[in-house]
Amino acid sequence: MNGTYLRFYVHENTKHHHRLLYEWLLEHARAIGVHGGSAFRAIAGFGRHGVLHEQHFFELAGDLTVKVEFILTDEMADRLLESIRHENVSVVYARIPASFDVIGESKAAQSRLP
Repeated sequence: MNGTYLRFYVHENTKHHHRLLYEWLLEHARAIGVHGGSAFRAIAGFGRHGVLHEQHFFELAGDLTVKVEFILTDEMADRLLESIRHENVSVVYARIPASFDVIGESKAAQSRLP
């Protein structure tokens, strides 16, 4: 199946509607019908402003990047992006063409793919 791989890059402490943005993105995507998504926390990195952020052992909450990603049909990717724009969220993202499938599932389970 062909579709879209969407990656969003957010600072871990950024909030939207009083929720952490990465949590909001996952919940919002689920609410509009996206079948799955994941968030991954970076250990170090820098963004468009060139500031290097690193986790140190004693830091409890920081300003590192969280990557939120989804594998979707093109139509669902369009719908998710438009709904995020409608919410007036400022977020960096990448949209990448993707091929995906499921190994070892029945045809009925595969029909539930994004």
